[in-house]
Order: sequence, then structure tokens, then C-alpha cells
Amino acid sequence: QVQLVESGGGLVQAGGSLRLSCAASGSIDSINVMGWYRQAPGKQRDLVAFIAITSSGSTKYADSVKGRFTISRDNAKNTVLLQMNNLKPEDTAVYYCYANWRTVFTSWGQGTQVTVSS
Repeated sequence: QVQLVESGGGLVQAGGSLRLSCAASGSIDSINVMGWYRQAPGKQRDLVAFIAITSSGSTKYADSVKGRFTISRDNAKNTVLLQMNNLKPEDTAVYYCYANWRTVFTSWGQGTQVTVSS
């Protein structure tokens, strides 16, 4: 089992920055990928970014956040960070951390609210 605890989020004005953190515990050696999804009211949950928890550390971003968001990892702390810069009102959503482990399983965090005012 893998458990995830998120922190960060909050209210910020457009153009501002926030950083989300996701700490993993449990069977951390079995984690393949970690990342973030987001879900705005009345909309589906969409992928924001992910990072491979391997030596490659390859990353992928949604087109809507490229150049503004950066995902990174701190393997020593079993933590993944999402630095969000130049935030826009359309970034307002609940952000969920996730981890794929043993290839076929997925764990989710509890979600953290990000609100960007115009």
C-alpha cells in the first residue's frame, strides 16, 4: 500500500505562485510514477503533470500548464513538488496527488484546493 499526504494550496491572485507538496509513505519502493490531477467544479478530473520515480525522472505536462508549472521530486524525502507560477483563474480547482505503484495500482491524496482570483 502507498499513502499520500498533500500540503500547500490556498488562495492567490492571478499572476501569483503556489507550491504543492505530496509526501508518500508505505511501499514507496514500488512507486513508478507520481503526479497531479485537478478537478474544477462540474468538470472531469484532468492530468496536470507527472514525473517518473526512476533514474530518468522524465516528466510530462498538460499543454495548459507548460512553461508555468514545474514538477520535481525529492527522493530522500519521498516527496513530489508542484511549483505553480503565473497562476490564472482557470487554474482554480481541487488538486489531487497520485502515485502509480507496482504498475497496476493507484493511490490518491485527499485533495487540496487552489483558488486563483482575478
